[in-house]
Amino acid sequence: MTEQTGNPEQTLRRVHETYASLRREISKVIVGQDEVVEQILMCVFCRGHALVVGVPGLAKTLLISTIARTMSLDFSRIQFTPDLMPSDITGTEVIEEDRTTGHRSLRFVRGPIFANVVLADEINRTPPKTQAALLESMQERQVTAGGVRHELPRPFFVLATQNPLEQEGTYPLPEAQLDRFMFQILIRYPSADEELEVIRRSAHKGEVEVGEVIHADDIDRIAAVIRHMPVADHVMRYALRIVRATRVGETAEEIPKIVRDYVSWGAGPRASENLVLAAKASALLSGSMHVTPEHIRRVAPPVLRHRVLLNFNAEADQVSTEQVITGLLDAIPVEDSDGPLRSQMDEAFKDSVSS
Repeated sequence: MTEQTGNPEQTLRRVHETYASLRREISKVIVGQDEVVEQILMCVFCRGHALVVGVPGLAKTLLISTIARTMSLDFSRIQFTPDLMPSDITGTEVIEEDRTTGHRSLRFVRGPIFANVVLADEINRTPPKTQAALLESMQERQVTAGGVRHELPRPFFVLATQNPLEQEGTYPLPEAQLDRFMFQILIRYPSADEELEVIRRSAHKGEVEVGEVIHADDIDRIAAVIRHMPVADHVMRYALRIVRATRVGETAEEIPKIVRDYVSWGAGPRASENLVLAAKASALLSGSMHVTPEHIRRVAPPVLRHRVLLNFNAEADQVSTEQVITGLLDAIPVEDSDGPLRSQMDEAFKDSVSS
């Protein structure tokens, strides 16, 4: 996707074709997990980060490394352990001596965080100090060492994983740090047919060639298109109503009963921003120039599931976050459309692809 055009329909078609090509290349290695792949790609194109929850053995490392290959990006994997130090992630300064002059100087040795795609495996197994080093890099897109700022490569995407089964010896991420992740993605077990295909591939395993579909500049262009896509007021209001309905202390909005009964803390303003941004990415990747409330509903679970905290009643009644979000979406009616935005969308696409 290196060619640019000012025609919004052509841009839309090229983005959709690029997305389809990415999916085809990824499917050469990864069996199923279509929703997971789509959500990860949305995060990449939105310049966000993702937190993945899934049991071991579901090909999380293989998935993210394959996506990095299809995008011609540098990939780095960091295994988080209790003894991992912040410098093991960001890098450290070492003393170098010039043998001819005897002069000593400090040189910054970059850590594994300096990659386009970083897999932070089992992030909750390392202490908060080390977690904070990674999350600061996610937010600021830079590393500071010895008073010198070192810019991280662009694009920069972090996929952090957590094991939902083993909780002993872990350090759960605080809510403020969880909020920095755009999505929380659930990787579930494959279906019987998908698992059978996995067995077939492993039994006849050979070298699989995955082609490079796009490059870093193409990702930036797609991200710019997503950022410039206009959204109708009624769609933004719908997203806002969903997020505000998770806040039990709010009085201006009517809180659904399932939220009053089972939620102790709701989502903040960053959730509203991510909800609208993710809906724009969902619309674009599905081949649509217009964001609808249906796109908002589609991305609401990964945006909200790590931002809605349940209370003791939910644990006692065995109510999950997924059930609360489903009940919340059922309780918030969709407003009527404000009308077509064709001309605005065309102008936005022309501005984004020509910049």
